[in-house]
Amino acid sequence: MGVKEKRARYKEEFRRDILGAAREFFIHEGYEKFSMRRLAEKIDYSPTTIYLYFKNKDDLLFAICEEFFGHFSAQLNRIRTVLPRDPVETLRQALLYLMNFGLENPNQYKLIFFTKSVYGTREELVERGSMARNTYFAFKEMVQECINSGKLREVDVEVMVDTLVIASHGLIAKTIYGAAVPKDRSGIVALTLVDALLIGYRK
Repeated sequence: MGVKEKRARYKEEFRRDILGAAREFFIHEGYEKFSMRRLAEKIDYSPTTIYLYFKNKDDLLFAICEEFFGHFSAQLNRIRTVLPRDPVETLRQALLYLMNFGLENPNQYKLIFFTKSVYGTREELVERGSMARNTYFAFKEMVQECINSGKLREVDVEVMVDTLVIASHGLIAKTIYGAAVPKDRSGIVALTLVDALLIGYRK
């Protein structure tokens, strides 16, 4: 490995170290208490060094969200590739993946979805190239495939995506902020909710 490759590898590893430490800081201390100076103290580097990689805490939060949506997008592609060619089952599994992730990782889910919008409005999200944008369009494509197959009613695709995602967020938010669904029942509650939503859109 040459000098340039070693330097690039080191920079990428250091960037990941910063992201990992920032993620833990955001999760345990919250967005309001987060500062680049406190993060620098935590990882024993100068704030100046961190600013070489990220311009502010919103830039860090954006990178953390993008990392999640990158993994999520890859999982959606895997679901679409591996499952039998039943578009409704594909959509069902995608929704269950989202809900199970939130139920099993409430603090990380809270950070990504309920801390602060780093993507702006939906219009801004669509215009801005990002992994979150890719995930949104993947859901739209899955819903459209269900409609095109004749298995779901012909309704506005964005309305259906909003309904499915908001309902999914609702269960997770209830777990995070309200009376938690008992752990031994959370899976069946998620499954029941997803099935009920999709049945409601059946032709």
